[in-house]
This record gives sequence, structure tokens and C-alpha cells, in this order.
Amino acid sequence: MVEFVERTVEVIGSSVALLEAGAGRPLLVLHEELGHPGALAWHHEMAKSRRLVIPIQPGFRGPRIGWMRGVRDLAAFYGFLARQEGLAGCDVIGFSFGGWVAAEMAVGDPGLFAKMALVAPFGIKPQVGFIKDMFPIASLDYLRASVADPEATPEFASLYGEPCPQQIEDWEDARAECARLGWEPYMHNISLPALVQGLTGLSTLILWGDKDEILPEDAVRTYQSRIPDARLEIIEGVGHRPESEATDQFLTKLKDFLG
Repeated sequence: MVEFVERTVEVIGSSVALLEAGAGRPLLVLHEELGHPGALAWHHEMAKSRRLVIPIQPGFRGPRIGWMRGVRDLAAFYGFLARQEGLAGCDVIGFSFGGWVAAEMAVGDPGLFAKMALVAPFGIKPQVGFIKDMFPIASLDYLRASVADPEATPEFASLYGEPCPQQIEDWEDARAECARLGWEPYMHNISLPALVQGLTGLSTLILWGDKDEILPEDAVRTYQSRIPDARLEIIEGVGHRPESEATDQFLTKLKDFLG
């Protein structure tokens, strides 16, 4: 079983917590809008051959960074972190909100990553449908909407079945920080569809479940059409969390992509 080791690093005058596990070529993992969910089955498997590096977004646990006003600021901060930690040239995988951050990092420094995997990424406004608004509903209701069938997703039940008060508070902290960075315009950057067209040579995999109620298909198809070296893989019968809903398929596609 994978065991994450946590340490705190200072980056341009601010601190950030890093979780690390495994050994081998580093894989930068950017978590979703409600934070790092804990060790999942896919983490256990990938840590057998990769060193997973997971920054905990400032403001999600611990103090927020006051000067940070948008996702592009967060991406620039993480870019400094990656270079400081010797991660330049690594592979990256970003989930949902973290997928948006990964895309912004790549735009800011096209040579930062060797390969980029985006799992149901925010960041681009769909022309058909809407990114689900996470703020008018309870965090747990938002989480339940993120899987096609909570009862058929054992990992979901173990993580979110009976949240403790601290977990609920952590989700609220995460939502507050997401609102601060991604409220207006909601969970997208109007310039990103144009800017990702410059990512020539960055091999990109986009994963999306066809039952996703959080992110419409049009958003991922725009990513695929705009990034020159991108391919889109649709996993049938799952929602916004293919890594937990169809772990074997998810791992097969990710491993094939990363090599």
C-alpha cells in the first residue's frame, strides 16, 4: 500500500505542502476542486513505477496566498514550485480544477512538461451545456453528482459515505478558495482555448466519462481540437471520476499514454 510522506516547501515567499509516494520518474498530480481525496487505488498502482508528487493547493489546508487572484496566478506559482523541485520535464496529470491548472502551467511554460494528462478538465467554457455550479448546493450533493452510480463505486463510499465534521470543513475551505480564484468567469479562462493552440509538441491525453454531469462533452472536445497533439479517450458508463468509477480502464489508458 502506498504511503504518502508530507513535507512543506517555501516557494517565492509562500509555503505549500507536498505529498510524495513511490519511486521512479516523477508524475506531478494536481488535485480536484475539493482537494486531494486521499490515497486511491490508482495512486497505489502508479506508485509502483512512478514518484507521485501532489501539491496541496494553498488555501485548501493552511493559509491562502493573498496575492493569488486567479488560476493563472496559481499555475505560475506551481511552475516555480516545479522548477525549484527539479520537476521540469516531468509528466503531469490534472483532475477537474487541477486539469485547468495543468493546462495553464503548460501555456505559461510550454517546455515544463513532457506529457500531460487531463481528466475531465475545467478551464474552457463549453458552447453546449454548462459546467455544474458547485456553490448553490452542499458539498456532499456535488460529490454525489460527480459519479454516475455512487452505489457501484466502492471507493466513493469509503471516501465520502460518512464525512466527519473536519472533512466537511475542509471541503468548505476548498470551495471558498475555488470561488476566489475561479468564480468570475465561472471555472474557465476566456483566453485558454486560443493559448493552448500553441502547445505544439506536448503530447496530451484527455479522459472523460460519458455520464459526466459536472463537465459537458463540448468542453473536452474543444481541448482536444485546440491542443495540436491531443487525443480524447471517452470511458463509457462513468461520470466525472473515471479514476474511481472505472479504475482498470483508467489505469490502462494512462499507462499506455505515459509509457
